[in-house]
Amino acid sequence: MIRRMLRGSAATAAPQLIPGAALIWLMAAFALLLVPQWDRLPIWLMVSCVLLAAWRWLAQKGRLRLPGKWSRAGLMVVLVAIYIATVQGRFTVDTAASFFVLAVGLKWLETRTVRDFYVLLFILIYLSSVNFLFHQEIHWTAVNLASVLLMFIGLQVLNAPEAPAAARSGWKRLGMMFLKTLPIVVLLFVFFPRMSPLWSVPLVSGEARSGISDTMTPGDISSLAQSSERAFRVTFGDDIPAHRDRYWRGLFLDRLDGETWRQSRGQPFRRPGRVAVDGGIGELQPNEYDVLLEPTDQTWAYALKGSSAVSSNVKKNENGLFRFDRPADTTVRYRLSLDSDGTDRAGRLGNARQYLQLPITGNPRARELAQTLKSQASSPRDFANALLSRFRDQQYFYTLRPPQMPRDGIDALLFDSKRGFCAHYAGAMTFLLRAAGIPSRVVVGYQGGEPGADNDYLIVRQYDAHAWVEAWMPDTGWTRFDPTAAISPERIESGLREAVQEEGSFLENDWTSPQRYGDMAVLQWASLQLDKINYQWQRWVVGYQGQSQMDLMSRLPGGFSLKELGYVTAALVGGALLLAGVFSALQGRSFGRRDPFSRLLMRWNNLCQEAGVPARHGETPSQQASRLAKAQPAAATSALTFARLVNKYYYASDQRFGAPEDFGRMKRLLATLKKQVRRNRGRHS
Repeated sequence: MIRRMLRGSAATAAPQLIPGAALIWLMAAFALLLVPQWDRLPIWLMVSCVLLAAWRWLAQKGRLRLPGKWSRAGLMVVLVAIYIATVQGRFTVDTAASFFVLAVGLKWLETRTVRDFYVLLFILIYLSSVNFLFHQEIHWTAVNLASVLLMFIGLQVLNAPEAPAAARSGWKRLGMMFLKTLPIVVLLFVFFPRMSPLWSVPLVSGEARSGISDTMTPGDISSLAQSSERAFRVTFGDDIPAHRDRYWRGLFLDRLDGETWRQSRGQPFRRPGRVAVDGGIGELQPNEYDVLLEPTDQTWAYALKGSSAVSSNVKKNENGLFRFDRPADTTVRYRLSLDSDGTDRAGRLGNARQYLQLPITGNPRARELAQTLKSQASSPRDFANALLSRFRDQQYFYTLRPPQMPRDGIDALLFDSKRGFCAHYAGAMTFLLRAAGIPSRVVVGYQGGEPGADNDYLIVRQYDAHAWVEAWMPDTGWTRFDPTAAISPERIESGLREAVQEEGSFLENDWTSPQRYGDMAVLQWASLQLDKINYQWQRWVVGYQGQSQMDLMSRLPGGFSLKELGYVTAALVGGALLLAGVFSALQGRSFGRRDPFSRLLMRWNNLCQEAGVPARHGETPSQQASRLAKAQPAAATSALTFARLVNKYYYASDQRFGAPEDFGRMKRLLATLKKQVRRNRGRHS
């Protein structure tokens, strides 16, 4: 009967509500976790999450009511319907992560009790790990870490809402915990056998990324040139090549379809898979270079002509270009070497008709010009040089603001406007070469790159995107011809900024890019320093995986195999945990010796033990004092007063913790109790 009554009273007891002081910390963590998502989530979803969290806070303050079950269900149906309409049938890791964010936003409306607080806490910790799918830079890592720390502060405030300076003491405790666990984390990171992290799974996001595509229509690359996003970074084992020699080949476009150049053979279908991201192993040799490529969702890698693959995650095809086995949907590091003579031994003509294809009709003036120059040239090289001389000597202009090309755009470029970007001129020259019977193709990639901090590496950005021409010369094979170098030598020798300086079109639409403000030395210095930190973080922390780890282990005395590495890891972690346990135990004992109130409670417990009233598990001071009063009636008043002072010392919201007058009174009461207990024991002996 009594058990049923207790169960009934527990069932009808009101659940404990979340204190506002704890809830605000959880909301701050949620807001911080949304920051890395700003460039990925649709605006309506970000706004919805903010409004849902704000609704919950206003309900906490009593200004709004939380919706009921049916209202929440209706709101969920509306938001999910908007999400489905936005996704348009695509199901990828990206869309799944977005749906998860929406679910977290909706969760705020049913967060009422302490139990709900814990559920949402664990969900937000998982959301912080989801962020690493899309951002692994060091500053986003710091943002995620800060959000987790905010959650733990909220957790501490939840369990002591009335404690003065709870947040400040919580930060102190978190700092101490962080310092204690940091050595263990470092040991685990370095020695624990590395597995592929979550963010190396294939994302298959379908998200549009800035970068080179497998088609080129006049105007495409000029639009790309307005972006300062990184394409890749390069570290050389020897001196960095001169700016004019930095032609980073990506792919060939060999078929002209109207105004668009494309590949005659499309990209083969490849199953979703993971690209090995740790291709840079060991020290760089003088002729080698490391490339850290930003995600492109494409299979092509960028390399200088005359390179060979060193790492196993990239392969050279029959055309001398480099390809990954799977699309690069995350940051990829690979290593190449330059042949000593700089030649491309993989260059073969192959099917000549493939490189002579032209539309049957169109651009008649360009075709006529090709025949005229062909009749005057003694060799294919003379013809190509004559074209370059025409571009150099006549009034052709290199511009990021090319005019809209009409039908027969090559004719309009060559004879009328004479204004264009690299894609216009490369396409026109390839057309003329083919019209003269010379096999040729458009090469798309990047040209140039700016030195990073301390000139340690190169940063190649999207505005370095470039197109040029390769033509088949009987004596030298595939040979580079760049009409841009003839029209605007500054573009090849110094970069895009100098080439369009008079025009003022460099990053004209990107007001937030530090690269736009090249005359501000402090801003450029800060930008390069931040990039260097992120570059090293990507190479040595994010990219620290299986091969990198084994390479490091092999350099230790005696070397380590994977099995031995496991033993060493277990020993190191076990030893670290043992040391941490011993340190905590010693710290606890020393704290007990240092804290006068702890010593006072120990004296109280010893006195109760002496009076035949030992402390029980989970018993409060008031309960123990009541038992002592029954066992020792003469000491009842002193015992109950002592217990009240202990409670006041700990929990009274209107008193300062550890008030000196209360502590002194407790000491005097304990001395009185000791005398009363011993006097009473003397009477009964």
